Amino acid sequence: QWQLAETGGGLVQSGGSLRLSCAASGIRLGAGYIGWFRQAPGKEREGVLCMDSSGRSTNSAESVRGRFTISRDDARNTMFLQMNTLKPEDTAVYFCAADLPPVQSMCSPPAMDYWGKGTLVTVSS
Repeated sequence: QWQLAETGGGLVQSGGSLRLSCAASGIRLGAGYIGWFRQAPGKEREGVLCMDSSGRSTNSAESVRGRFTISRDDARNTMFLQMNTLKPEDTAVYFCAADLPPVQSMCSPPAMDYWGKGTLVTVSS
């Protein structure tokens, strides 16, 4: 049985940083196209950052360019989202997801097969 479990969300002031983790079991993140997505209140879920099996990242949300970084630790079967210089508009529930096997390799919600339950990030102004 597979599982993706996000941790690291919380309340942070504008300009602060958070690091989200997504621990996987039952699936191997290094074999797939993986990524972070977010859904703000009243908005559709959107891709934030994704990564292919070679480690190449795809920046899906222009608003996070230069502030967010995706990484992966294959030994721990865990991926991370480092978020710096957070802004109130980054407030959302953040989800990790995987396209396994990597079929579409697109940083888009419909392309993903596996999802975590999400972790809430709230950025206060």
